[in-house]
Amino acid sequence: MPPRVDVAIISGSTSDAHIVEKVVKVLEEHNVPYEHRVISAHRNPDELDAYLKDSRAKIFIAVAGMSAALPGVIASKTDKPVIGVPVSGKLGGFDSLLSIAQMPKGVPVACVAVDGGRTRLCSPSGY
Repeated sequence: MPPRVDVAIISGSTSDAHIVEKVVKVLEEHNVPYEHRVISAHRNPDELDAYLKDSRAKIFIAVAGMSAALPGVIASKTDKPVIGVPVSGKLGGFDSLLSIAQMPKGVPVACVAVDGGRTRLCSPSGY
């Protein structure tokens, strides 16, 4: 059985590592258990399906550029929260941002800023 982690970070490509590092830094600063996998929704759909089925993560963070289909595909296959992190590319990340932000009804994905892997975590007492 896979280890229990609070957060599963899934990036679509190794080229997204610079953004994944930002996400990892925040999680480690807050002692949040996580794991990271590189799984493309386009190139490895069966591997992604198997990972999502077996994962015990509470939240998925999907780091994706270009068409940025990864967050939406993950959200379509789980009822757990999905956070999309758009990565800048040929169109400055605008293509990724729109792909993540414009999900259809029933496939919700939270979206952070382009290249926004470093986001402040708030505790309930921090509001």
